[in-house]
Amino acid sequence: MRTWVLAMVLLLGACSSNEKYVQWETEAPKTFPKLTAIGYAPLATQPSDQQSHRVLMAMKASKIAAYRELAEQVYGQQLSASSQVGDWLLKSDEVKASVSGLIRGARVVKSYPTGDHYVTELELDFGLVWDLYQQQNRSQRVKSVTYF
Repeated sequence: MRTWVLAMVLLLGACSSNEKYVQWETEAPKTFPKLTAIGYAPLATQPSDQQSHRVLMAMKASKIAAYRELAEQVYGQQLSASSQVGDWLLKSDEVKASVSGLIRGARVVKSYPTGDHYVTELELDFGLVWDLYQQQNRSQRVKSVTYF
């Protein structure tokens, strides 16, 4: 009888496992950085005969340039380069740069003409980015732990 009880205890002990499923809650960082970016666009080279149109185009172009700079700071810049040599001379040298990313929560700090250019200054507060992310992706707390 003791042998049978001991065998059942060992069999049941072997069936239990320490595997479990836990849902975790995301914890906010203690501090959030603020990034700034500045975009420039020339007024004179905008494709219009009217000064007011050139100003509006330069405003838009400088804003896009500032957003590109923010994206470079957040996501980095993809670089590819190639060089060709023939007869011990450099025939061609090419470098390409690109950036890709989604910027949410940036705000225009200033937008103004200065000399022959239009300037736009942007700010990206990662505290606001965190809040926007939390609105989109609801955080989950540990509701239960299930052991298998």
